[in-house]
Amino acid sequence: MTALRSLRLKKNADRRLKAGHLWLYSNEIDTKATPLKDFAPGEQAQVEAANGKALGVAYVNAHSLICARLVSRDPGMLLDRSLLVHRLNQALALRQRMFDKPFYRLVHGEGDLLPGLIVDRYGDVLVVQLNTAGMQAQLEPLLDALDKVVSPSVVVLRNDTSGRRQEGLESQVEVVKGTLPEAVELEENGVRFVAPVLDGQKTGWFYDHRVNRAWLNQQVAGKRVLDLFSYVGGWGVQAAASGASEVLCVDASAPALERVADNAALNGLHEQVAVGEGDAFEALAALKADGEQFDVVILDPPAFIKKRKDIPAGERAYGKLNREAMRLLGRDGLLLSASCSMHLAPERLVDVVRGAARHQDRHAQLLFQGHQGPDHPVHPAIPETAYLKALGVRVFRD
Repeated sequence: MTALRSLRLKKNADRRLKAGHLWLYSNEIDTKATPLKDFAPGEQAQVEAANGKALGVAYVNAHSLICARLVSRDPGMLLDRSLLVHRLNQALALRQRMFDKPFYRLVHGEGDLLPGLIVDRYGDVLVVQLNTAGMQAQLEPLLDALDKVVSPSVVVLRNDTSGRRQEGLESQVEVVKGTLPEAVELEENGVRFVAPVLDGQKTGWFYDHRVNRAWLNQQVAGKRVLDLFSYVGGWGVQAAASGASEVLCVDASAPALERVADNAALNGLHEQVAVGEGDAFEALAALKADGEQFDVVILDPPAFIKKRKDIPAGERAYGKLNREAMRLLGRDGLLLSASCSMHLAPERLVDVVRGAARHQDRHAQLLFQGHQGPDHPVHPAIPETAYLKALGVRVFRD
């Protein structure tokens, strides 16, 4: 076995690790004893407490704010093909317990004890993101491990995330195994979709809202629905499949809207689903000016808050969005308000919706509070792994 160099912590800097956390910050390292600059990006090290006691194995990147991520609490267990196979089997067992078809997030980074790794599964197609230097260093063992555990026909690398830039890694999108079919299909809540895995957002699809969509699907029969930030129609097409009389999907991306139309047609719903291209705020204003009203409005915007310093401006944006959306609801409507901003606390989203309703002199009732599905498990020691929020809100007048 390869002998690892030590990464020594300052006094009392081991408390978070002992509580279950996996991250180490550069200000927690005793850089006199073990200089961070001596480690190559992605190199594995034995983490030691200030008294020299071994705490586990982490991979290191001195160029990242999170300078080390723990991969094992056994000082003799490195991140290699063997550990990857073990962790992948653990992850697969959870998904097979939760889902009867192979469409899900197979690996959710820290939530599956594989920090820096995302794997989404579309049947025999896997889409992989390596977001850290430590995971990038394991590419070949990882591909071997995925072959052993899942035996995919196709593996796509979607290494084009902002996190890679912060780690000093290059952007890269390529098919590294097999031949990608023209249409990569998935099924969610009984509805079929094609996911743009090479050029869509993230890995091509957002499995995280599956449970929240299932709840909304029960509320839309016979309703007129507006789906803002629709992307390829995850919410809107499912609403139509669940009996909505009419769905308007709005997105700023023309290619995304073409895929909305394709996904509607795939399910025989092209007559119920219409699309509109444009900025969400401008679309809301135009619909209001035209006197349009909807029974249900869905808000699933991109993250308005990416860093802590964005919180004030981001909360104002969420407030404006929810206020303008409520103006399009009839006297007794339903708002689905979501946020994927990790820095927006769940109670703050409730405050945003409450404030928006009062601004319109309406009443609000919280009917549903949702979060990410079980294929996006939350690490209980890492609040950052719990990022998704969805509120089902009845908005009505006396």
